[in-house]
Amino acid sequence: MGEGEEIHVAEDERVNISLKDLSKKLEEFAKARDWEKYHSPRNLLLAMVGEVGELSEIFQWRGEVDKGLPNWEESDKEHLGEELSDVLLYLIRLADICGIDLGDAASKKIVKNAIKYPPKPELSF
Repeated sequence: MGEGEEIHVAEDERVNISLKDLSKKLEEFAKARDWEKYHSPRNLLLAMVGEVGELSEIFQWRGEVDKGLPNWEESDKEHLGEELSDVLLYLIRLADICGIDLGDAASKKIVKNAIKYPPKPELSF
């Protein structure tokens, strides 16, 4: 999760890896480096906020951008993917350390949002 650090994921896993699989890989990654002692909820949250700042910098002076980023260089898209991944990985690790099943929590939140914000009714004439 730090600069120059990477988690090796087999080519076929990249497409279908689950949040639980990522959580397990992150746990193994931290254990192998004896970083668990640093992975308190507060530390992970602050690290994630720092990564959100780095993500924000990418968009800071671009104004509005089109979906799919058609006018971006591939290297810029790759950098964006790296920063998005940093945020995701810290979020997954934070949820894991806090004992939150992120997939379950997100699914429940989608249901709550669907009730809170129902679709607009279709107009009929």
